[in-house]
Amino acid sequence: MTGEKPSHGSDELDGTSGAAGRVEIDAPAVSDGQEMYRITRDSGVLDVNSSYVYLLWCRDFAATSLVARADGRVVGFVTGYLRPDAPDTVVVWQIGVDAAQRGRRIAARLLDGLLSEVLPRGIRYLETTITADNTASVNLFSALARDRGTRLTTGELFTARMFPDTHEGEDLYRIGPLGTAGAPV
Repeated sequence: MTGEKPSHGSDELDGTSGAAGRVEIDAPAVSDGQEMYRITRDSGVLDVNSSYVYLLWCRDFAATSLVARADGRVVGFVTGYLRPDAPDTVVVWQIGVDAAQRGRRIAARLLDGLLSEVLPRGIRYLETTITADNTASVNLFSALARDRGTRLTTGELFTARMFPDTHEGEDLYRIGPLGTAGAPV
């Protein structure tokens, strides 16, 4: 990716810098993969992919991913891709926020920013998978559907038996149809 990265806005939450300062949302650069890996590893909840995956993701899927920066440092991210067999669907692969930044609605802002990017391209649905015990993600995506005035459907996608390790089952969450950014359908 070359040139200027698109900015998806910023906010000044309390007028100071650091954990409570300005947060800017924009497209990831390849160099952001290191911090995305760190946030994932340190979360204790997200599946940690190899560090190589995060670098590739920032290069190959930057158009469907965003990072949140505070004082120039990555403090959150959302990674997504357009589903090959459903061209009107964006899949959110991972969303993570640095522990020091949680509780500031960064994850919600990342999802809103992602939808602002993809809805003009004909995207009508968002999908993600969530393990049954991940209450924070369930609440985040449920709120997204509620705030957008659209449906949320859930169902089993990958059972625990399908995984070759001790991974929990993953339920599919499908939100839509979605209208224009910020507007209910």
